[in-house]
Amino acid sequence: MTDLQALTDRVGIEALRGEFTDAGMMHDYDRFASLFTHDGAWRMPHIPVEFVGRAKIRAAIERLQDHWECFVQTVHPGTIRIEGDTAVGRAYVAEFGRMRDGSSHLNYSLYHDRYRRTRDGWKFTERLYEVRYLDTSPLAGSASHPARGSVRES
Repeated sequence: MTDLQALTDRVGIEALRGEFTDAGMMHDYDRFASLFTHDGAWRMPHIPVEFVGRAKIRAAIERLQDHWECFVQTVHPGTIRIEGDTAVGRAYVAEFGRMRDGSSHLNYSLYHDRYRRTRDGWKFTERLYEVRYLDTSPLAGSASHPARGSVRES
């Protein structure tokens, strides 16, 4: 593998991670599901749930997002180890939000990822979510709600 190919692959995987967060927060559930391979899996053992296949992943993100009054997720770069047309990596996550039932949620977590290069670019074959810190203290702030999927231009 050339240095240029390795760099291109890393940028592609980081973009995939960013698309995951953006699609979830913008309620673009079709795009969210398309980020996985057809047989991809999204696992959250702490709940415990797992969703395998794009249709189940799409239904899951829509159902999960419907529980939130407001939700913010930020993902920070982690590791990527590329092995030909597959790769593994970790991404570091900070999330907070308030559920429709009034409960609050702040956590710091990791995604343990497996990726595969496809003709449509890099896709997740597995995302395993591991919560490292959880705080359920009430959030004191308030949420503003721009139109779903809107993009503000500067």
